[in-house]
Amino acid sequence: MRRTDRLFDIIRILRDGERHRAQDIAATLNVSTRTIYRDMDTLVVSGVPVSGERGVGYMATKAITLPPLTLTPPELEALNLGMAIVAEAADETLKSAALSLADKIDAVLPTQVIAEADTWKFAISPFANAARGLAHMATIRHAIKARQKLRLHYRRIDNTARKRTVRPLHMEYWGRVWTLTAWCETRHDFREFRIDLIETATPLPELFVDEPGKRLQDYAPMQT
Repeated sequence: MRRTDRLFDIIRILRDGERHRAQDIAATLNVSTRTIYRDMDTLVVSGVPVSGERGVGYMATKAITLPPLTLTPPELEALNLGMAIVAEAADETLKSAALSLADKIDAVLPTQVIAEADTWKFAISPFANAARGLAHMATIRHAIKARQKLRLHYRRIDNTARKRTVRPLHMEYWGRVWTLTAWCETRHDFREFRIDLIETATPLPELFVDEPGKRLQDYAPMQT
């Protein structure tokens, strides 16, 4: 597992708001406790709202507000895309400025959520991933609002390709990384998809209605 993906999983564990011991997180992710300590230090430095200490445990805390601006999700997408484009430019001065600006924003930006759910952000994933994922944002957002099923062509982090028919429920922002939480018709269970790893998202003519066990409020994030 790549380190960025392990950091992503740590945030998923901490998102329940409870305190988790480093050794328990390490056992869940099959790594050493020392590795978790290093990862926690990285998350804190990156601006993730995490509190705790070695030997006591760690928990996610509420993110701080970004004064005096209040950004809407579309405004955040536009800002995110702009930084991604500039960061890929050949001009080293502009690239450095984009990275510096992103670090400053990540340090104070509150969690941004599309739909009624809580989430946490982190500032580790490369800019290139964000640029790839934004191409599907409008399609996914429309499908969530319309309660319309999607056909996803998805490439996992191990580079294996998958096809899934899903009920899209909501999108979450994790600091330049967006995820889609959905009910997977193929696996008959909830799944989270990193939007930067989605190759195509095709709306289907089939709509869906809320069913007990398949609703967003029925989803339980990963626990230790």
